[in-house]
Amino acid sequence: MYENMKNKTILVTGAGAGIGNELCKQLAQAGANVIAVARSTEQLKELRSYSPLIKTLQVDLKDWQQVRQTLAGVPDLDGLVNNAGVAIIRPFTELTEQDFDDTFDVNIKAVFNVTQTVLPKLKPNSCIVNVSSLAASRSFDGHTVYSATKAAVDSLTRSLALELGPRKIRVNSVNPTVVLTKMGRDNWSDPAKSGALLAHIPQHRFCEVQEVIDGIVYLLSDKSSFVNGHHLPLEGGYSVQ
Repeated sequence: MYENMKNKTILVTGAGAGIGNELCKQLAQAGANVIAVARSTEQLKELRSYSPLIKTLQVDLKDWQQVRQTLAGVPDLDGLVNNAGVAIIRPFTELTEQDFDDTFDVNIKAVFNVTQTVLPKLKPNSCIVNVSSLAASRSFDGHTVYSATKAAVDSLTRSLALELGPRKIRVNSVNPTVVLTKMGRDNWSDPAKSGALLAHIPQHRFCEVQEVIDGIVYLLSDKSSFVNGHHLPLEGGYSVQ
């Protein structure tokens, strides 16, 4: 799969940390030209120093016009990874209007905006990969707004697969359970919190960052050339319970 990335041009949002950051580095290692999109100047500076194959764009994905202006000049693309996301996890009764707006603005509105903006630059036989979540189809305590946004991402994925298929652009998502990024480890290190969820995963562990990246690269590669409109569950068998 990774050898298939050589000389391809891939745009990745949410490149500052976690899955997006590591994905950019591994794509560059494989010889891809990477356009890393994030809000933090320091995180983007670190990515630029990692490899000359990584170009960076600083943008606040919640700013509709800034996204359109900043991404309008990107080169022709072989792939787009809509990875940026926020997770505000708290009881439904404690969620605020700002929580709602912030989550929807990044998790689904930005996916729509980024995709529509760069669509003219996507080559035939290119691929869009949306980073969704198991929470799109399963309910978890405190995830009301987050789950709603990821369900919307899955719906958008299917709709775009239908509309863009005739243009030879495939659209899929990866849908992991808890991913052991730094944030994931911090949020789920307490056995009192993680135990109930782990009990429903036959492999009795959470998803590693590398496993998400491998799933994304598979969907970006020609190895998945007839996979379109699908949601790749990365959840260790949770859904068979």
